[in-house]
Amino acid sequence: MSNVSYRQVHLDFHTSEYIPDVANGFDGEEFAETLLAAYVDSVTCFARCHHGWLYYPSKNRPDLIHPNIKNRELLLEQINACHQKDIKVPIYTTVQWDAYIAREFPEWLSIDESGKYINTQNVPEPHFYYTICLNSDYRTYFKEHLQDIIDVVEINNIDGFFLDILFEVDCHCDRCINKMQELDFNVNSLNERMKYATYMLNEFKKEISEFIKERVPHAGIFYNSSHVGPKIKPSLNDYTHLELESLPSGGWGYDHFPSTVRYARKLGKEIIGMTGKFHTYWGDFHSLKNKAALEFECFNMIASGAGSSIGDQLHPSGKLSPGSYQLIGSVYERISKMEDYCRDSTCLTEIAVLTPEEQTMEKGGNLGVDPSLIGAVRLLQELSYQFDIIDSNMVFEDYKLIILPDHIQYSKELENKLLQYTSSGGKVIATHKSLAKDNESENKLFGINWLGESYFDREFVLPNETIGKNLHPEEYVMYKKGSKVEATKADVLMHSVQPYFNREGKTFCSHQHSPSSKQLGHPAVTMLDQVIYFSHPIFDIYRKNAPFWCKAMLNDAIKMVLDKKLVEHNGPATLITSLQVNENRNAKMVHLLHYITEKKSEDIYTIEETIPLYHLDLKVHVGDMTVTQLKSIPTTKKIDFDQKGEYVTFQIDKLDGHMLVVMEGEN
Repeated sequence: MSNVSYRQVHLDFHTSEYIPDVANGFDGEEFAETLLAAYVDSVTCFARCHHGWLYYPSKNRPDLIHPNIKNRELLLEQINACHQKDIKVPIYTTVQWDAYIAREFPEWLSIDESGKYINTQNVPEPHFYYTICLNSDYRTYFKEHLQDIIDVVEINNIDGFFLDILFEVDCHCDRCINKMQELDFNVNSLNERMKYATYMLNEFKKEISEFIKERVPHAGIFYNSSHVGPKIKPSLNDYTHLELESLPSGGWGYDHFPSTVRYARKLGKEIIGMTGKFHTYWGDFHSLKNKAALEFECFNMIASGAGSSIGDQLHPSGKLSPGSYQLIGSVYERISKMEDYCRDSTCLTEIAVLTPEEQTMEKGGNLGVDPSLIGAVRLLQELSYQFDIIDSNMVFEDYKLIILPDHIQYSKELENKLLQYTSSGGKVIATHKSLAKDNESENKLFGINWLGESYFDREFVLPNETIGKNLHPEEYVMYKKGSKVEATKADVLMHSVQPYFNREGKTFCSHQHSPSSKQLGHPAVTMLDQVIYFSHPIFDIYRKNAPFWCKAMLNDAIKMVLDKKLVEHNGPATLITSLQVNENRNAKMVHLLHYITEKKSEDIYTIEETIPLYHLDLKVHVGDMTVTQLKSIPTTKKIDFDQKGEYVTFQIDKLDGHMLVVMEGEN
């Protein structure tokens, strides 16, 4: 049985020492009742904040208890009140941001090559963003802090630890430089220094997890770095679960979560997604997110196989905002009615997208979603395909089709693995520079030679009855430079068309690129057996410009190699579908989400309201399952359906934002 929360609140409490009467209005019963009424089943509460202050009666450092706090028992009373209502309370503490440490122990801070303190957020002072070096004596300080929490809160009252802010930084302090040299990392190479930063961070996580598990074996443990990707794999055993911080209005955007969760759910850990109730970002006091936006963000977590967490910040008075919990409760009430179906369910997929992040993770940084991956996620969601994101070490045979988007670097190991996969019936679609070799030797998988980049900055493609068959039979521009290839064994499915010239030197035409010269160029799409190759970066292009012809071309290619589709519908491309199976209930479920993102402001994307869809026809693959009933959740209204072989067809009269359709039956 899954233990992660499906209805969590992450309750920030970063509180300045210049604010008086902190927690003077806190009432434990009122606090817990407000959460319970909002259907919250877990709330992350603070032991220590980025300002460096403590919110519990510390035995080890009573001098660091917030100087203006009126209730020194705040954390203990939060835990006690919530536990009485069966609400879990993971404990928050900061790791690499602490204003007190920055003031009192500047020798513990990370520094760049010029000796300046590293501010990863690039925010001017005042702030608490100078990053602490985990190679310093701070490591001992931090373990003493954890031991203090354990001693004061007591083991049986601890549900878990949320350890925040763990970043790889290019630290040039003497400790890091000496350790790099000792371990034979090249201190003159940025990539080598970042490799060491990852090594050191993983070492820290292992040490801290062992420390916690020895003292509180049952505690949940999560280290937050604002992004989860392939870089986490070496330290995965140090986590009990994963929490995917991804506030769409806070810099992550609406592309980050779907691109992250589809990879994270393949790592063998339970997952909680995390957004915020804020209109913008953390610390946006007295703001509320549009209800439709919060619905979509939370329902998309559930549909993706994750629990849900909503970020909030407790007012310094210690009182929760009634408006915030009315909003949160309106979403969590609906999730509470879906939870039993979604808990312990698995997302069913037909396609895997190989992540480019695996090859770029040495560069450090956060929010590391490659544009080509975003383009692939958008296209496949819009085409209603069910897919995961995987790395090259995961199992290929779980999928009918693997997509290599634009920039997957060549390796002999990957090539051999794909050759073995295709020899067993697997299908592949690759684009642009994926698996391109430096020399002109034949690519055995694609049946082509890669001759380098195309000479033309922009060229065109010419649709035909195979690729682009529903497009007008005339040229379409490709907005990014493609690859020049020649077919050796592959069949050419589509040709490129050359422009008259590039816009360079004396040659230019009109406002942008010159038009088609009508002269055929190198192959644009080729096929060898069940492997299709596009010579243009169609996923980068879709991320940048979203031309509909790229979607049409990809859809035709997928249909050529996949004979079955898990979910089909007659709705618009803005309809997102997700198919899940719950073996315990002998049920398959399809989530339907229709929310339109808008950029109504200069800074953020949001969703203001739902736009209903009517008379949706759906066709869902159920395999050998004999379906006995369909119902919508949360209404439990029965839905008429027809089953023919492996497919169930049905109609939804009205979809207003989100619906979970449960298909129950027998195998």
